[in-house]
Amino acid sequence: MLRRTAATGFGIVMLAAGALVGTANTTYAAAPGSPDTAGATAQAGPGLLAKLSHAQATSTFRAAGISWSSSGGCSDRNNATCTSFDQINSATVDGVITLKRATGCAINLTGGTETGHASGTYSHWNGYKVDFSLSSCLTNYITGTFTSIGGSKWKSGSGNLYYKEGDHWDVTYYNCGGCLAAQRGWAAGGAGRPAGLNGA
Repeated sequence: MLRRTAATGFGIVMLAAGALVGTANTTYAAAPGSPDTAGATAQAGPGLLAKLSHAQATSTFRAAGISWSSSGGCSDRNNATCTSFDQINSATVDGVITLKRATGCAINLTGGTETGHASGTYSHWNGYKVDFSLSSCLTNYITGTFTSIGGSKWKSGSGNLYYKEGDHWDVTYYNCGGCLAAQRGWAAGGAGRPAGLNGA
């Protein structure tokens, strides 16, 4: 009887341990001290929407060959003449990189999360929008690949919106433009991003 009780107790302990292991993988977070994701907010499930610092975003953009500029030559989020990426969504950063890889075009960002833009849920301030400088390469790709929805706006296959607003593109990234959260090794503490992405 004692032998059977001990075996049953061991089985219960093993089931409990298995349940803990099974739930341990539901949160995607950066490895401690990872330079690309330090301070990013961990999110549950595969729909990762981490908030990045300006330094994290610019490091990622720089590695992808994407430039940025501001009329004030600054990055203060509370100054409308600056271009800041503080609190930008990771999916927005990935969306810009997806577009860069799909088009092969040079991309210069002129607007990020700084104050001075229109408010709203899917706003610059909330990390969903960026502005690009106009270029014939980007314009030809966007207008030739995405669906025109009127009012100088085009919608990508993944649902992101591209608005030709005067002297720049105003882009809303609801998602990363065709990449998969599971492919973003950096989000789980790894390095590198998927190659050969299409769309945006």
